[in-house]
Amino acid sequence: MPIVESTYKAPYFFRKGFVSTVYSGLIRNVTSVHQKRERMNLPDGDFVDLDWSYASENSDKVIILLHGLEGHAQRPYITGTAKLFNDNGIDALSVNFRGCSGEPNRNYYSYHSGATDDLNEVIKHAIGKKNYSEIYLKGVSLGGNIILKYLGERNDVLPQIKAAIAVSVPCYLKGSAQELHAFRNILFHDRFKKHLLKSLKLKQQNFPEELLLEDFESIKTLKDFDNIYTSKAHGFKDADDYYEKSSSLQFLPNIKIPTLIINALNDSFLSPECYPVKAAKNNSNIFLEMPKYGGHVGFVENKNVYYNERRALEFVQEKA
Repeated sequence: MPIVESTYKAPYFFRKGFVSTVYSGLIRNVTSVHQKRERMNLPDGDFVDLDWSYASENSDKVIILLHGLEGHAQRPYITGTAKLFNDNGIDALSVNFRGCSGEPNRNYYSYHSGATDDLNEVIKHAIGKKNYSEIYLKGVSLGGNIILKYLGERNDVLPQIKAAIAVSVPCYLKGSAQELHAFRNILFHDRFKKHLLKSLKLKQQNFPEELLLEDFESIKTLKDFDNIYTSKAHGFKDADDYYEKSSSLQFLPNIKIPTLIINALNDSFLSPECYPVKAAKNNSNIFLEMPKYGGHVGFVENKNVYYNERRALEFVQEKA
């Protein structure tokens, strides 16, 4: 599919990627989203918490929303989408990954960029709960990579899934990891590391036989974290093996439903490989939009509705 020409026009003050990223992550606020929490138990004895917001009792459409690294279902980039879709007659199911809902998950392992099994369980649960005829998927950053990988690695994607959107997605994880370790991203790197280590400290205390204290204390970078915890806890050899096997880029040619990818050209988290031009040109189901501005999930527009949220709604209305 030809590359989609973006119509996003960033307000002048938000043309700097750093500004739009920080504002959107730390300052933006979304209100009037009424979420109802449900705990869903998983086959391995663990759980995920789901935050539902309903358009109406009669809606037979739902969008399933996946957050980014160390996010949760109350982040504005999730609630903003939920509110917009609710206002347009579509239910929203906002997923909290394992350990991200304010309560530690039960197992030593948790979630990662390529963990698609929980998404499959959530989709089946949503259909069983309300028998939706149309399901849309939207993921932000890490959540976007999970959705793209899910759609491309499976031959049994349910027919109810009609369209997907991935925003600010690091579809080539090794490249994105290298970008996050660059000096210009040191504030973001250290913030992610702080939150990850806070969660991992509880893991170390609860599972001291799995993670030695000296190993925990040796983590100085995000790659250290992935080498010591993410990879080992989830069955990978090391961080590089995790990045290679979990990157969604390799799965894009196999995607068989309309899928919109929105990656800003001034997103400092993304490497050149995270702009999958070749995959988009060779797969008629991939629609790649590369706005000049937007930073990392910072597509600011008027009235507190972000461009990526508006585009997501337009896309599902057009393609589903």
